[in-house]
Amino acid sequence: MNKRQAIAALSLAGFFLATYLTLYKLGYIGTLACGTGGCETVQLSKWGDFLGMPVAAWGALFYLAMCAAAICAEFQWVASPRLLSRAMTLMSGWGVIFSGWLTWLELARIHAICRYCVVSAVLVFVLFVLSVLELRTQREG
Repeated sequence: MNKRQAIAALSLAGFFLATYLTLYKLGYIGTLACGTGGCETVQLSKWGDFLGMPVAAWGALFYLAMCAAAICAEFQWVASPRLLSRAMTLMSGWGVIFSGWLTWLELARIHAICRYCVVSAVLVFVLFVLSVLELRTQREG
């Protein structure tokens, strides 16, 4: 499995995770399988929405965009793999910053930790590392 394929696979996993949280936030799922209650506290806090949309829905869109970029780069659709590698690096870099801000909110303002949010933050960080490595490969090639 190359880096682009790993980015696509991890993005797909993140998409399913974020979709699960979005469905909860929108009321389609009764309770989250979290175990600590921290997930509900975080999701239902005043920071659970951003620009009128659940934060998890933004995450789902982010993961979907990352997956699409990785697939397009793998098969050289739409644009050059180098351009798409740059886009993935920028998107995932922004994702790391946004995830860091959300983690800070959990710790400093909400005083609860969502296990799913932690998993998402780790996924975003791994996507960033893989994107940077892929971009380096594109520059060398």
